[in-house]
Amino acid sequence: MKISDFAAGRARSDQHMAHNMRLLAHHEMNGFGGMGEGIAMQLTNDGRRILWMAHEAAPKDFTAVDVTDPRNLKVVVQTELPHMKMRSNSLDVAGNTLVVARQTKEVNMQPAGIDIFDITVPEKPVLVSHFDCSGPYSRGVHAVWFVDGKTVHMASGAHDFQPHNPKDDQIYRIIDVSDPSHPSEKGRWWYPGTRVGDTQPQPQRLPAQFDTGFRAHNTNVFPDKPDRAYVGYIDGGAIVLDISNPADIQMVSHWNHSPPFNGFTHTVLPLFSRGLWVVSDECVQPDGNDWPKLVWMVDARSDANPVPIGTFPQPPYDTFAKRGGRFGAHNLHENMPVPTSFRSDHLIIGTFFNAGVRVYDTSNPYQVEEVAYFVPATPALAPSGAIQLNDVYVDDRKYVYTMDRTGGGLYVLEMTV
Repeated sequence: MKISDFAAGRARSDQHMAHNMRLLAHHEMNGFGGMGEGIAMQLTNDGRRILWMAHEAAPKDFTAVDVTDPRNLKVVVQTELPHMKMRSNSLDVAGNTLVVARQTKEVNMQPAGIDIFDITVPEKPVLVSHFDCSGPYSRGVHAVWFVDGKTVHMASGAHDFQPHNPKDDQIYRIIDVSDPSHPSEKGRWWYPGTRVGDTQPQPQRLPAQFDTGFRAHNTNVFPDKPDRAYVGYIDGGAIVLDISNPADIQMVSHWNHSPPFNGFTHTVLPLFSRGLWVVSDECVQPDGNDWPKLVWMVDARSDANPVPIGTFPQPPYDTFAKRGGRFGAHNLHENMPVPTSFRSDHLIIGTFFNAGVRVYDTSNPYQVEEVAYFVPATPALAPSGAIQLNDVYVDDRKYVYTMDRTGGGLYVLEMTV
């Protein structure tokens, strides 16, 4: 596909589009290629690289693929969920330990929480323990962050957390898993005014068509600043928490663009060496109905006063908005502080649903430049009629792994920038 055709909106959804990226391999996950937003890499004791991926919905739980040779993908295990009314949207790996989120469709269902597995032998994951987060107001856990082998940071409901509005049911929780057989809570924080019994007033909600809740999503903690949690709090915006005392967590930074924008802050990615945040929205409606959903550059030199200084270039609206499914920002490669992850404070990689995966040079934070993209052709039987790239992980070899939300499975790409 020529770039001139792409810019003019003549690109066809049955053909892939690429610039400075090339496809190395594609795997449809044995016919269960609807993948979530959990993706992590294990370096095994015998030297293999295993990519662990969460599924978007039942019946499958998670799949592990040997990507030692990124051109020769091999499924090593694929598991089933206990029932059809749950999902394992998120997972992370540290060493030979896998943590998987358990979220149910309705409150008061089980299992809801996190499962902890020993994956020393990837072909035979062994369940070590389950941390229960079920309850009368809880659907369990939506997203996990687990990088140090000791602590899970997560967006989760709780049996004793009653929100005023059911959309606000998932809060930030810190779970000690240093003894993986006996996980325990160390701390929690929620947006003031969202809990029944809070003395603060309830937050002002977005218009009903854009109200997606004041609840935690990504909850990232980096060894560069272990006393800070960088939290995308959906309609609550980008929040940084002081977690030096988990029993008394304090908010130190807060930035929110909604209103006037349409909510759903997803990820807050700090670029520590530069005093910047990259903040991504999530598109959650089809056909551009909640457009624009953007990736923002925020000057965060002052904890008390984070200031937006620009947005990343958007894929062309006329080409993608009505192509099918969602169109807009979603996940970022999060510079995972683990040996198998690519880390850069200048090159940012993100997924944009039907606009594919895109690479940005942020050397000039006031004028971010798109330097590469890959938009796969529509997978067979895709319900929306277009690709829906959901998540992305870049390994230390700079191979890009990205997954389709509705059926396309895993794509392995090489950047040529």
